[in-house]
Amino acid sequence: MKLLGRPLSPYTRRVAISLRHYGMAYEQIPLAIVNPEHLAEIRRHNPLGRVPVLILDDGTALVESGAILDTLDEMAGPERALIPAKGTARRDMLQLLALLTGVMDRAVVAFNEDTRRPEDKRWPEYSQRMKDSAAAALDALDARLTAAGGDWFAGGRLSQADITSVVLWEFMEVANVGLADADRFPALAAHAKRLGAQEMFAATSPKNQ
Repeated sequence: MKLLGRPLSPYTRRVAISLRHYGMAYEQIPLAIVNPEHLAEIRRHNPLGRVPVLILDDGTALVESGAILDTLDEMAGPERALIPAKGTARRDMLQLLALLTGVMDRAVVAFNEDTRRPEDKRWPEYSQRMKDSAAAALDALDARLTAAGGDWFAGGRLSQADITSVVLWEFMEVANVGLADADRFPALAAHAKRLGAQEMFAATSPKNQ
């Protein structure tokens, strides 16, 4: 399999970590949408021009991280899946992931607004609105992780919520958008530090690229 996208993309990285967790061999091709040549290649597989794209061994191109992860869970089987297959456990996990990826979306928007938009066209109030929204969700996620005991978000073992939360936290640190506040979100910070030291996280970290 081939994974298109850079480790800096938190959406790409959560797919890479999941592949490593499952022991599924893949080659990562670090294409960036900000590079016109890279973007042209990405659009050959995803007309939206977004990463990640996972190209299966038969040439099928899968797009959007949530859809890719759903396919990987199916390939891994229900006993190993990182998202429960059914019932309230699945519903609750999807709700957690909705919050986590919602924060991710807002952190990416704030990063682009603060750093990539021409300075005279930046909208600081909009960027702050994104950060405030993200912080409110992080409060809820930190409380949820604390209530669960701090080791895992759900089920007493690694889940996609754990992977996505670490990827999110480390992206917020790299992007420097003022959201990776260990004093305000101590459970999330400790969780990211503990899991981030594991090989599958460290090997994919944008800090190490």
